[in-house]
Amino acid sequence: MMQFNLNAYPYGSQRRVILAQNCAVATSQPLATLAGIEMFQAGGNAVDAAIATAITLTVVEPTSNGIGGDAFALVWDGKLQGINGSGKSPKNLSLSAYSTLEKMPELGWLTVTVPGAVSVWYEVWKRWGKLPFEQLFSPAIRYAKNGFPVSSVTAEIWRRKEAVYLIKKRPEYQYFQQVFFPKGRAPKAGEIWGSSLHAETLEEIANTGGESFYKGKIAQKINNFSADTGGYLTSDDLANHSPIWVDPIATEYQQLKVWEMPPNSQGIAALMALNILEGFNIEQYDRDSVNSFHYQIEAMKLAFADAYAYVSDANYMQVSNKNLLDKNYAKKRQKLITNQAIPLANPGIPQGGTVYLCTADADLMVSFIQSNYDSFGSGILIPETGISLHNRGSAFTLEKGHPNEIAANKRPFHTIIPGFLTQDDQPFGPFGVMGAPMQPQGHLQMVVNLTDYTMNPQTALDAPRWRFLEGNRILLERGTPSEIIDGLKQRGHDVKLAPETMFGKGQMILKNNGIFIAGSEPRADGLALGY
Repeated sequence: MMQFNLNAYPYGSQRRVILAQNCAVATSQPLATLAGIEMFQAGGNAVDAAIATAITLTVVEPTSNGIGGDAFALVWDGKLQGINGSGKSPKNLSLSAYSTLEKMPELGWLTVTVPGAVSVWYEVWKRWGKLPFEQLFSPAIRYAKNGFPVSSVTAEIWRRKEAVYLIKKRPEYQYFQQVFFPKGRAPKAGEIWGSSLHAETLEEIANTGGESFYKGKIAQKINNFSADTGGYLTSDDLANHSPIWVDPIATEYQQLKVWEMPPNSQGIAALMALNILEGFNIEQYDRDSVNSFHYQIEAMKLAFADAYAYVSDANYMQVSNKNLLDKNYAKKRQKLITNQAIPLANPGIPQGGTVYLCTADADLMVSFIQSNYDSFGSGILIPETGISLHNRGSAFTLEKGHPNEIAANKRPFHTIIPGFLTQDDQPFGPFGVMGAPMQPQGHLQMVVNLTDYTMNPQTALDAPRWRFLEGNRILLERGTPSEIIDGLKQRGHDVKLAPETMFGKGQMILKNNGIFIAGSEPRADGLALGY
């Protein structure tokens, strides 16, 4: 097994890895982490803990996820299994509604696809859960009913979204504003916020095993509000939804096998980038050096070019996962990388904002991610429910003939990607970094930090990050060494410095020599705990 220096924290972080023997939880919000620990202490397992934290996060971090979002998960129970909870666009969606648009909208009913998170909660629990399903909802319902002090990073994101969600005057947005901006503004850090509507809806979902959301009272409320305010989502769309059990995809990098969800997820981009990067022997360069940053960025740039060209609903894919992950193909792509930034990366094969959490115990390890897509989502909240619908449909494209072109009854390109690591066919652990296109970039950087630079999980999360945007535009975290900034500029990168909120929020739990080693993102409010 890999060895870490558990005493090395070179980036000034005040956080240290959490070491535990029996179980561990890592999330982006302390109250959610405590919800997971509560399930363990009640006799539950890692799946019970994961679902309870996911449900709690819909209340305590609503700026990133909600009851009306999607979810993906990877679960190790002796082998790795994946579940894709992304929903399809409405079957009666009118494409004429998009005919005058130049790009996909970001808010409103035209961005809403069937929410899949609730279905994943139930399906994962049904297969592995130990505690009663209703018990997993207890912490979330408690916080929704009684309120909780809003944490600082969440409050700041909430404040920034005032300019997005408070300017909408159409009637379908008024219920959203009443629930999430009850004083005409975002709640401040430390201010108590709660929602009795969330509590009532979570109780209904708990008591019906999620059936009410897709085939009962809640589904009918969604159907009625959609019909009354110009939406296309119907009770039939909800009733026809089911999550998909899938085989995860993987590539080998250094000592590890890195696992991701298959398309429609963008996880394949992280694997392609690792394949391209492999031949550069990154460990020969200092971690915080121009060469290390440059080669990682260029590999990611080429991987994104393929992902954006070819990844879509698996039923519409025109290039296979096998071809995209072929190591010989990666070597051809690698030859395009020089000491200068590629101005515009093109795809190489011819056509033929989110929460992440992880849990672990002696038998199960869970990598779980759920999302509203962009912050609170579409801005549409179903009256009397507290359900804010996500805007995942805005990830479709209007480009004619593209495999991800908007269509009825179709899953969009999906950004959320839970990650998992194995070594010698044994579980090493779950990891993830949320943040839209930052996610595969974060996965790449975490894997490189662990393997090439032998960092422990907390240091791997602490280390300064880069983010590729488009063309040769990149973001670097404030505080990145000046020699890296100047060196990348000399190589043709268009460099901008950005605040830490632009670089994702990650969690990680690894099992090494029988001990859980957990780290939590320093750029978030989160917490890792174990015992």
